[in-house]
Amino acid sequence: QVQMVESGGGLVQAGGSLRLSCAASGRTINRNAMGWFRQAPGKEREFVACIGWSGGSTNYVNAVKGRFTISRDNLKNTVYLQMNSLKPEDTAVYYCGVGKLYSSAGSRNSNEYDFWGQGTQVTVSS
Repeated sequence: QVQMVESGGGLVQAGGSLRLSCAASGRTINRNAMGWFRQAPGKEREFVACIGWSGGSTNYVNAVKGRFTISRDNLKNTVYLQMNSLKPEDTAVYYCGVGKLYSSAGSRNSNEYDFWGQGTQVTVSS
């Protein structure tokens, strides 16, 4: 079993930046693709970004391309989401999930992820 803990959320003005972290404990996630998803009030959970197990491939939803960057530090068993030029529509609870073993690119489908964390709230004011 693996436990995921997201952190780094908060309240920021539009145009600001935040860096989210997702730390794993219990076992290594170094061989798993990883993904970030978000859920705004009254909406379904949506894909934000994913990264392959080696870190060589990343994917983003169009709404965050050029503003967000997903990365991983396998020595620290941690995945990050650097969020720049934040907009009010980025307001949501952000979750990370553990994807498939040896997946080179990850997936946009939340059903292909396990071991979600509790989420971290990101609020962007206008």
